[in-house]
Amino acid sequence: MRIRFIRTAPTTATSAAVIGPTGQVAKHPLVKTLPVGDQQYLRTVARTLDGKTELLRLFTLPSGRKFFVLQRGEKPWTLRRAILAARRIVRAALLEKIASLAVHFDDFIPSGTADVAAVAEMLGTQFEMAQLDFNTYRTKPREGWPSVRDIFVVSRGPTARPTERRQSFGQARVDRALRRGKIVGEEINKARALSNTPGGDMTPARLAAAAVKAGRAAGFRVRVFDERRMRTLKMGGILGVAKGSAEKPRFIVMEYLKGPKREKPVVLVGKGITFDTGGLNLKPSDSLADMHMDMSGGAAVIHVIAALARLKIKVNVVGLVPAAENMPSGSSYRPGDLLRTMSGKTVEVMNTDAEGRVILADALTYATKFYEPKLVVDVATLTGAAMAALGQRASALFATDPKLEAAFREAGEVTGDYVWPLPLWEEYEEEVKGTFGDVANIGKTKYGGAITGAVFLWQFVKDIPWVHLDIAPRTTTIESDQLAKGAAGAAIALLVRYLMGNH
Repeated sequence: MRIRFIRTAPTTATSAAVIGPTGQVAKHPLVKTLPVGDQQYLRTVARTLDGKTELLRLFTLPSGRKFFVLQRGEKPWTLRRAILAARRIVRAALLEKIASLAVHFDDFIPSGTADVAAVAEMLGTQFEMAQLDFNTYRTKPREGWPSVRDIFVVSRGPTARPTERRQSFGQARVDRALRRGKIVGEEINKARALSNTPGGDMTPARLAAAAVKAGRAAGFRVRVFDERRMRTLKMGGILGVAKGSAEKPRFIVMEYLKGPKREKPVVLVGKGITFDTGGLNLKPSDSLADMHMDMSGGAAVIHVIAALARLKIKVNVVGLVPAAENMPSGSSYRPGDLLRTMSGKTVEVMNTDAEGRVILADALTYATKFYEPKLVVDVATLTGAAMAALGQRASALFATDPKLEAAFREAGEVTGDYVWPLPLWEEYEEEVKGTFGDVANIGKTKYGGAITGAVFLWQFVKDIPWVHLDIAPRTTTIESDQLAKGAAGAAIALLVRYLMGNH
């Protein structure tokens, strides 16, 4: 898909107008570019729009052209609503088999927004995300599901609204932002495709191969450690979880070091459980269908680094992905086992279905031992408890510093990759103290599971700025996301935005 910023709408493209509560279709800039007969027709049919209800209508004009009208209703126009509008228009165009689409840039700028480049970047990302349909395993792609080949983002220059100060922006600046956003969207879709891949095909070895492929394409270094190397490093957490599977674990190390030589890196750690049965603490059958997506954190880390490399951001970033499969068998690790992790600390296994935090413990230790990071961020589909607390509209955020928390929340709001903070207090450490080992892999009660999961991880990254993103609530899309069913690609846009602004 090509996304371009232009001054005048092409006559060959289907147009989409986003109109406000007044419902003044006839005055919209895209309408004014239409032939007179089409304009008159739209003036007539516009009387059927009350301006109050949020709806999307498609009109076939006398000239034969098609014209979408997205009426945004009376609610304030916010960036959150603009994000959904961008997706909705592309999804509607796909259903109508429209190959070329024109939208007006000013339609998406929320009231009072100063950073128009951020809005353009958002559009590039959302248009690309809305395009994805996972067809890899269909004999034929779904009938009637082509691609939108071209999206033209039209604007003559500064925005001009009666109640607002005019915002000036250059075509080159907005076009660059659109292209940046498109690259981010492409990498999000690649991560979504990895997460959508069935567990029988997405093994630890194949996840590692995907990282190697991404590194070659984008230009960053990738190393893959096998079981022997992990034994040398004494990664007892990863090796313990992987014992029950015929698929051997991998530890993926990615380096994109393009910032100042003396600047310490940010280390991203992604959970890479390629299929999670729960182990001997087997999950109920209705919880198993999406467990091939338990490596979504790992996919996110791979493609955050790929996006940064493609964008040529001057930053030092390292990505670590512990990859394993959690299966029940005669060789599985057991409840009651004591695993010695790379840190030297022992983990008392109280539940084999709390395996993600066990493999992440080794990765966090590797990060602190070999990179002296200025910040560690882990991304994991860690707990159902996070979903119970937040629903499916935001990931859980834990941070060791209020400034980090604020920065991540802000990046989430700009990108539509929403996060919400939960407490990371020392008092919770009592919940994960082991009886026979140093730390237990679940809390002492059934309450606060997202917090105790975070506190467990905290034990392996003390004294270093750290952020934990529990993306379990955003593993899959929901209907109101205006995206295809399947993986949501959580945390990628958020992390790219944060790293671009804080390197």
